[in-house]
Amino acid sequence: MNNTAARRASAEERPPRKTPTSLDRMAWVHPLAWLRRRWQHWWQSRLTPRDMVTLTQRNVYILPTRPGLMLGVTLLVLLVASINYQLNLGYLLTFLLAGSALVGMHVGHATLRGLRLKLSPPAAQFSGASATLTLTLDNPRRSPRWGIGLSIQGSGQWNWCDVPAQGSTVLHLAFKTGLRGLHPLPVLTAETRFPLGTFRIWTLWRPAAQLLVYPAPEPFPPPLPASEAQSSGPAGALRHASGEYDGVRPYRRGDPLKLIAWKKAAKNGELVSRDAQSTQHAELWLDLAQSGHALHAMEQRLSRLCAWVLEAEQRGLEYGLRLQGLEIKPGSGEAHKRRCLEALALC
Repeated sequence: MNNTAARRASAEERPPRKTPTSLDRMAWVHPLAWLRRRWQHWWQSRLTPRDMVTLTQRNVYILPTRPGLMLGVTLLVLLVASINYQLNLGYLLTFLLAGSALVGMHVGHATLRGLRLKLSPPAAQFSGASATLTLTLDNPRRSPRWGIGLSIQGSGQWNWCDVPAQGSTVLHLAFKTGLRGLHPLPVLTAETRFPLGTFRIWTLWRPAAQLLVYPAPEPFPPPLPASEAQSSGPAGALRHASGEYDGVRPYRRGDPLKLIAWKKAAKNGELVSRDAQSTQHAELWLDLAQSGHALHAMEQRLSRLCAWVLEAEQRGLEYGLRLQGLEIKPGSGEAHKRRCLEALALC
């Protein structure tokens, strides 16, 4: 018994075993991919977020492509053969090709250098939908720029364009949104391989704007909840500045004397009573607590509320929203709908 108790005590004192994450497993299974991912993360963290960037020699990078590496190997073989066999034409061909490659590198670098990139803030989207980034490329130079491509880093989908002299070009990049919330935009890549394709000249751009993602609306939501009847005043009737009441009806036998509109009776000679039902208006409240007790997942309940907001706005109803620690008063219109959706996204 003493040994068993001692083992249990020692087991309780031990720190819990750390569960390996996906990055840890990647480090063992794919070490090169893990190193590349860590390198990209470190590099991207050093980029200053901004929505407009001007490319200079400080943020434009150059590396040879595979054809460029093959050209370098070919030039090395030509140079060795020319030296070995004393071929003057071999020297000429070797240095002609090497000079052309170097000139192409400078031309490609000048294609990006001085280019101004500007991002227009994207509109909010629903979860799982496609968001579009609008990018403007301004060229202050008097000569055009050719073969410039932009892409979301890691997507592998490029959008290529040419920028005219002292003009601008607009590009659109689409990507699929993730979970709801406020997310930073993905890192963008701009590159060119103009004119020979032997060098890859590129830059990384980290936008400062953020994308607001709404919850995905439920495909087939249940009907809207029942409206709550609210009295329009402490006396149960609307009173104008003239002292007259709205919502009147002909006098019915048995109506209390306090409901008779004596001013109207004295003016018209007819007994009329105030209608208590007509002085009330119905308010539609979309409450998180009443969005469905069968839905245990928070995301499903928010999706249902999102579908109800869209349906109520489409039908032209006035609706309010109740969340945990937040209450939006009933209203309608595009601004009210956007405010409710933002609250659902940031809940």
